[in-house]
Amino acid sequence: MPAVKAKPIRLLLVDDHEVVRVGLRTVLHNNHGILVVGEAGTKAAAVRTVKRLRPDIVLMDVRLPDGSGVDACRAILASYPTTRIIFLTSYADEESVLAAVLAGAQGYVLKDIDSSLLVRSIRTVFSGQSILNPTLTQRALNWIKAWPEQNGPVQGQSLSPQEERVLALVAEGLTNKEIATTMQLSDKTVKNYLANMFQKLHISRRAQAATFFVKRQV
Repeated sequence: MPAVKAKPIRLLLVDDHEVVRVGLRTVLHNNHGILVVGEAGTKAAAVRTVKRLRPDIVLMDVRLPDGSGVDACRAILASYPTTRIIFLTSYADEESVLAAVLAGAQGYVLKDIDSSLLVRSIRTVFSGQSILNPTLTQRALNWIKAWPEQNGPVQGQSLSPQEERVLALVAEGLTNKEIATTMQLSDKTVKNYLANMFQKLHISRRAQAATFFVKRQV
């Protein structure tokens, strides 16, 4: 009997730059059993398209024009937990990677990756494995577990509503400039909110703020 053809990997591309999507489609479509079933250029479009097409894997940038890819990742996995998310991005900062890990992504690779390695990464994630850096993943989990329950604003110094919004956006991996744009504030105002928030939480790093936010949700 002839061999049964393996089911193709159904892939959704999410990036706000059309030229990037065209390049990825050219490299990936019908390559080693990968089928690019759709594209999206925004966070909202990504969530809608996943609902419509039900891809196996979403290959997505961290930064999108209407918000964070990390936020889109959370929304997608909340409704479609079997979908697997790989972030393909230019951002290697610790906060973005940590936010992706905590959101449930199965992969995080940089856009300078070799095309053959990208194909291999997609197939690895499709097989049920993760391509996240194990050291980084463990560090994120350790931060959450080790965060003292009593850590938080001291009595009488609770976070203001605006500081809470800034905290949530920091946890999504957004930069100060992106937070300022999202909240329609100046960069200086965002920096002031961060400074006040860090003082109240007794922290000094954005990754610690993201950890506090996630710890509070669980």
